[in-house]
Amino acid sequence: MLVIDIRRRTGYLLATVIVVQILLISVQVNSSSGAPLIQTVTFGLFSRVQIGLSDGLTSLRDVWTGYFALQDVSKDNVRLRQEIASLKLRLQEQGAMVRRNESLRDLLAMDRSVDLSTVAAEVIAGDVTPWFRTLTIGRGAADGIQLDSAVIAPDGVVGRVVGQPAQGAAKVQLIIDRNAAIGGMVERTRVGGIVNGVEGNPPLTMNYVSNLSDVQVGDRIVTSSIEGIYPKGFLIGYIERVQQGPNLYQEIQVRPTVDFNALDHVLVVMEPPRMQELGEPSQ
Repeated sequence: MLVIDIRRRTGYLLATVIVVQILLISVQVNSSSGAPLIQTVTFGLFSRVQIGLSDGLTSLRDVWTGYFALQDVSKDNVRLRQEIASLKLRLQEQGAMVRRNESLRDLLAMDRSVDLSTVAAEVIAGDVTPWFRTLTIGRGAADGIQLDSAVIAPDGVVGRVVGQPAQGAAKVQLIIDRNAAIGGMVERTRVGGIVNGVEGNPPLTMNYVSNLSDVQVGDRIVTSSIEGIYPKGFLIGYIERVQQGPNLYQEIQVRPTVDFNALDHVLVVMEPPRMQELGEPSQ
């Protein structure tokens, strides 16, 4: 063990002597540039380390700068999306205002053109289901609205008031309700029948029209006032399909002219049809 220890110490001492001699020689020997060799070697080593550190710091700085740039872009995207959403909302509001003004203008023109006492009402709610098709208007008993008052629009007949009106609201049964019935006639031939709401497309049928009557696709169907509720001559819809029935009557499908999903305002007729209008149309 002692011999091995002496050999180790001798080896360490020899290595130290060799390193010291190399260093002394490096200090004394100059490189081709005239600088001491040790200085040149040391400078080369440290310069490589500095280059590596510099490249690493530059990459880190670029990553950091890119991160903040992405943060700015993300904030800009959020702001732009908010601005776009705000602009879309404004466009929708302006579109709704335009449609409202057009509806009111058409309603005013109709009110002036008909020889009837009417009250304009805003549609405040709707209930269009397969079983019941009604809407609620913002006029009621305080405005003179009564049970069975006829309700019309610039495009045609809407329905009638059902139930006892509240002071400031009333419920309207649409003519497309399956429980609704309205006296109608073919404007071209004055052939009469009963128009009923159905669960189908189109949502109206005209019943009790003889197989011998002159009825054609495209004919206008207007009110006949036979039920004593609707003024005579107001448009209900157009015949979309007609065929001979198995019994005595034709099967007639009618497309209403009113878009019940787009109603904003209506006119409520404040007087019943005049007695001279209640004559029964021809069959």
